[in-house]
Amino acid sequence: MSETIPTYDRLLLRTDAPPGSSWGLFPDDAERGMANFAGPEQVLRGRATIRDGIVFSLDYAADAFEPSMSRSRRPPAQTVTSAHPDSFDDVWDGYWPQASSHIDGLRHRRAHGHGFYNGVPDSSVAAGTPHLGVQAWAEKPIAGRAVMADVERYREDAGSPIDHQAGEPLSLADITATLGAQGSSLEPGDILLLHTGWAEWFLGLDPARRAGAKAKRNTTGVAQSTEFLAWLWDSRIALFGTDTFAVEALPASLDSPFRETGEDGGMMHQELIAKLGCPLGELWHLAELAAHCARTGRYEAFLTVKPLNLPGAVGSPANATAIV
Repeated sequence: MSETIPTYDRLLLRTDAPPGSSWGLFPDDAERGMANFAGPEQVLRGRATIRDGIVFSLDYAADAFEPSMSRSRRPPAQTVTSAHPDSFDDVWDGYWPQASSHIDGLRHRRAHGHGFYNGVPDSSVAAGTPHLGVQAWAEKPIAGRAVMADVERYREDAGSPIDHQAGEPLSLADITATLGAQGSSLEPGDILLLHTGWAEWFLGLDPARRAGAKAKRNTTGVAQSTEFLAWLWDSRIALFGTDTFAVEALPASLDSPFRETGEDGGMMHQELIAKLGCPLGELWHLAELAAHCARTGRYEAFLTVKPLNLPGAVGSPANATAIV
């Protein structure tokens, strides 16, 4: 597939689709977007990374992030019911699938002036319709070789720890230098995991300080740049999972190249989701896997991601499982 897929520079020159988009480039499974980069070859390559037989869940508990950085998402409330003394069911009320560790589906964002991924019309993105829903990744889960970029450890070792209090933007150079220091290389169809330590930092705050962080809304994440988008696309990454609130730094940097589009004050979610079709993982539990990688010196794992099979869902718990 890589031989027929244009580079990001070529995508920016498109006139048959929004510049910088992958619309129409995956005709066999259009609604899977960049997840199409992870096929049978990548699954077999991921299998080869299993050495120790240790399994890691990359999901935090559904109620872990409360109070949340989100303005609206809340943990669900459980009601236990019983039809008779020996049988129990439960109902979860007010369930926001993106309140804790999750994956953003391709109907999560539209591109201002262009619409949803692959030109799916707004009328098709509504309750009761399946278009661009996360079921595309539930019916055919994303699996393959994951590469961990432990930027937190790299920056600590370099004597320049990440400033989570300030919500430091992380440059592409931070990521590539981390991979270089680890001796990690990326191959087409890999799943990239970015460990920054932000989730552990946030969850380690007492309730008052966590509420203060929410009010400030400065969060660590990737700095907005066309260079990052080009690198991610040209590396043929099938999924980008992070332990951060929004993948990218929030708020967007003042020099973000996407401010002129008027899209969320310079955020590049629209470029990633609506244009490139990139599955994004947020608030993932990466600390334990990162620690194991550091102990063994092997920064790779076999990873499976299977969202809930909810037709038309905007997002879902990632149900991400790593095996090393």
